[in-house]
Amino acid sequence: MSDDRLTLSERCVLLVLMAEARELTNAELTAIAGIKLDGKYRRHLNELDLVASTMVNRAFMHELTDRGAVWCTRELSACRPARSGCAGGALYAVLAGLRRHLDDTGHALADIFRPDVESQVEAAYAELTRGSGTPIRLTLLRERLGGVPRDEVDRAIELLARREGVHVRAESDQKTLTDDDRNAAILLGGTPRHLLAIEVSR
Repeated sequence: MSDDRLTLSERCVLLVLMAEARELTNAELTAIAGIKLDGKYRRHLNELDLVASTMVNRAFMHELTDRGAVWCTRELSACRPARSGCAGGALYAVLAGLRRHLDDTGHALADIFRPDVESQVEAAYAELTRGSGTPIRLTLLRERLGGVPRDEVDRAIELLARREGVHVRAESDQKTLTDDDRNAAILLGGTPRHLLAIEVSR
């Protein structure tokens, strides 16, 4: 595939998906990098089998394909695209430095770029509470995170719990707990915790 078939924005989408190492919606692409993938650009990357886009709840989820991952690996050694500007030049200088690091250490991109599950937990919490900061059951949180492995979610919650303003608590009225709530609980300090609350900055 000739590199001149991709626009700079399409290249940036591929590199963001590489760095995030997970599916992203357009809203997440915009929040992370100020870009989105829709219309002819989405169809183009889909047709080239570089990105797989799946409609979920009326929004596309975009994920790097195996072929897209190969493209990203090759791009680490590529020259910066023409008319990419100073930001594009800086990006490709960073990619070249990353290539040198991988060559020196024998590591692969997958060793460096892994999903940021903590951020996914925070984003899911914000969506579920609509930014209110109210406590939610971990049952709902796990449902929203879907395919993220349970142990990764548990680890992310444990790390978040160490932050100021993050509270992982047991349900005070145990009679209200369902079997799903008990199964979704995380054990902290020897106590099952069922609720997550993240204070909102005022």
